[in-house]
Amino acid sequence: MIRLKVFSLIICAAVIFLTGCGEEKNFGTQELLNVSCEPTREFYAAYNERFKIHWENELRKGTVILNQSHGASGSQARAVIDGLLEADVVTLSISYDVTTIRNAGLIRGGWRIEFPDNSSPYTSTIVFLVRKDNPKNIRDWDDLIREDIKIVTPNPKTSGGARWNYLAAWEFADRKFYGDKKRIKDFMRRIFANVVSLDAEVRSAKESFQSGKGDVLIAWESEALEFWHEFPESYEIVTPSLSIVAEMTVAIVDSVVEKKGTRELAKEYLNYLYSTEGQELAAQNYYRPRDKDILKKYSSVFKKLELFTIDEAFGGWVKAHREHFADGAIFDQIYKNPIEKF
Repeated sequence: MIRLKVFSLIICAAVIFLTGCGEEKNFGTQELLNVSCEPTREFYAAYNERFKIHWENELRKGTVILNQSHGASGSQARAVIDGLLEADVVTLSISYDVTTIRNAGLIRGGWRIEFPDNSSPYTSTIVFLVRKDNPKNIRDWDDLIREDIKIVTPNPKTSGGARWNYLAAWEFADRKFYGDKKRIKDFMRRIFANVVSLDAEVRSAKESFQSGKGDVLIAWESEALEFWHEFPESYEIVTPSLSIVAEMTVAIVDSVVEKKGTRELAKEYLNYLYSTEGQELAAQNYYRPRDKDILKKYSSVFKKLELFTIDEAFGGWVKAHREHFADGAIFDQIYKNPIEKF
């Protein structure tokens, strides 16, 4: 009997240690802030609802409160660096903005290989949104330099999305003129000479176009598709012959998660973007999923076109920023002197 009681006590102690004697472990309530770019607002609103179910009901990790902040990618990065936004994770439109946060000491090195596909779980590309029936017959990038064309685009100095626009146009000109820098710059100068609304961010550019400004909006495919599905009687999408793979970049803000103890939550939040559920939500919100099967499923939504990456054409974002977008670099030369030829 004594041996039986001792054995029973040992078994119970083991059960208490491993499972709390049948009681679910209480993880408490955790809070996470995702600092993102403006166009992803609707996507992350839907994603947060699904992730909350995943975390609380499927993983049984306790309660989670998910917050999101959206704005121009560069401004969001600066707010994180300045401590105005205490982000657990960032999901920004260009990797250069994440690099600036890393350079400020908030994100550790090697973040681009922490998650698959250069820590870019979904992508977009650059297309044209035009008025119904395309009255100006805009078909490709070289139509944008015509004198009768009026363009709306965000400002590459303030908007990450606008930088993708600019680089897609530059590479088209680079191939058209076989690398002749003088002719490429003149092509870009002519495009920006036709800009009638250079807005601070992607959403404000869309609002300008909706208000009646311009013949064409240079836009993320995700924004154009969302807009077209909302107003199919007013707009059309034109897919150019060549465009860029606009990689949306994600990272854990290490300094914040270490202080708050939210690393496990932050890592699962970003990992779940690669899950079947996360990839489906990305596609449903008009972002190109990395999952090839899901991308194929939405082949009627995402048109095929020739695509290139920023690494292939520009040597990465650090080099592209230095040569094109830094103060006094090529964009400043083009836009400050829109009438002068190079």
